[in-house]
Amino acid sequence: MLAYVVGASKIGLIYRDRALERAMINGLKIGLVCFFALFFVLAGVMHFVKVDDFAAIVPPLLPFPKLIVWVTGLMEIAMGVMLLCPHFRANVGVVLGLFLLAVLPANIYMAMAGIGFDDAVASPAALWGRVAFQFPLIAVIYWCTRPRQDAV
Repeated sequence: MLAYVVGASKIGLIYRDRALERAMINGLKIGLVCFFALFFVLAGVMHFVKVDDFAAIVPPLLPFPKLIVWVTGLMEIAMGVMLLCPHFRANVGVVLGLFLLAVLPANIYMAMAGIGFDDAVASPAALWGRVAFQFPLIAVIYWCTRPRQDAV
């Protein structure tokens, strides 16, 4: 009988630990989603504040660099806002990943040409670090926009 009670209490502890773990993971995901929402809205706004700086990193073979900057700025603002809507979150996570891959050539061009913002000289390590950072950023955005674990 005592073994049964001890076993049952261990199962209860394991269940509570897993429930707590799920709650902590879901809380982390919500926190990251809020951070990325704010980040992309502010980054999108900066496309309108610093148009010339962003136009300078558009690869030269693409036409209408300022138009590209404005469109990508609007996209970042829209996706940042939509991240806050649970109904759209999973799809926006995928679209944001694709968007970050689409703007990767601009980051590569920025690193290759040594272009900094506000006429600042950026170190090659910082510029190439920005390129390399895209991939873990995509992975984290994808992870935190997946549906909650207890919703499955």
